[in-house]
Amino acid sequence: MTAFDTERGGPAPTTAAGADLDGARWRRALVAGGVAYAASRLLVLLGAAIASARTTTGGVAGALTVWDGEWYLAVVRHGYPDHVPAGIDSVGRWEEARVGFFPLYPALVRLADPCLPGDDVAAALVVNLVLGAAFVVLVGALARTWFGVDAARRAMVLVALLPASAVLSLAYSEALLLVLVAACLLALTRRQWALAGVVAALATAARPNGLAVVAACAVAAWPAVRARREWRALLAPALAPLGFVAFHAYLWWRTGESGVWFRVQRQVWEEHLTFGASTAWDVRHFVLDADRNLDQLLTTLTVAAAVALVVVARRVRLPHPAVAYSVAVVGLMVMTSTVTARPRFLYTAFPLVIALAAWWPDERRPAARHAWRALVSASAVGLVALTALYGTYDVVP
Repeated sequence: MTAFDTERGGPAPTTAAGADLDGARWRRALVAGGVAYAASRLLVLLGAAIASARTTTGGVAGALTVWDGEWYLAVVRHGYPDHVPAGIDSVGRWEEARVGFFPLYPALVRLADPCLPGDDVAAALVVNLVLGAAFVVLVGALARTWFGVDAARRAMVLVALLPASAVLSLAYSEALLLVLVAACLLALTRRQWALAGVVAALATAARPNGLAVVAACAVAAWPAVRARREWRALLAPALAPLGFVAFHAYLWWRTGESGVWFRVQRQVWEEHLTFGASTAWDVRHFVLDADRNLDQLLTTLTVAAAVALVVVARRVRLPHPAVAYSVAVVGLMVMTSTVTARPRFLYTAFPLVIALAAWWPDERRPAARHAWRALVSASAVGLVALTALYGTYDVVP
């Protein structure tokens, strides 16, 4: 049993033959996950090629570095400004607006760039290609620990092929965040409290919604302290927010203004808490209005998928830290303005995908096998479509 008492894959093998059989099944699961990931990256390239053919600028690399990718690359090239004008707003392209993007992914790209052929764009894409592969394996390790090898195989295939997995190949920080959160959850499962806290601190320096991992660390530490007086468990929640705090302290030192990140979020990106009102508005208008748009469609589909995944997660009883993290991610997703619920934001709540993989009926049954193939096929088509959509239209998935 794991530290969270959530093993669903049956007792661990007690004989050498049982261990060998389990190891062989795990190796086959890894192969399935690896094949799915390789195929998914080819599908992303196909979607990017479709987008680049329609936009005629930037090529495939341009389709994979649009939107936030351009801002992350600006941080790679220029760092952070030493001053943010008081009049900065959402009109025009203010270079100082890059303070809104967290530092860990640009720092990793900058470190990798001299070691890789090509320019910083190539480095950004290669870094995420590697991070995506690591994420798939870590998801498999978590699913195997919590629910067994069959669930691990399905989870790896799903996180590789779901349409939102396009973000693993964009010059975005989600791939790095996902690797760090998965590693943190694995460390929490093994009660490696200091390691979990350090990795969580890195996660909170990767993206704003990385703060959700603080909830996972706190929920994991509470029973360890209460039931076993394992005071070392407090290291995890104590260390977890330090990446977020350090970034804001750096910006204060750099610009001479405390809270500059929050000001830029409000003035340039028009981001603030609406407590679900913006998301509800998008869903309502998509359902009821004739002039619905693509932006509202994505929000509605994401909310529907989130509800379905939460229902499934309740049935399989995810470990409490994974639940806390997922709830925090979904809560942050639906409570902000401007860019509301999006597939890539829901994708960061990946324990819900693991829950779906664990819940899925036995594939030896024909109906379950056909349903699984339909899900995988639909995901593959959606992956191409969402990648092409992202590089072509004025909407952020």
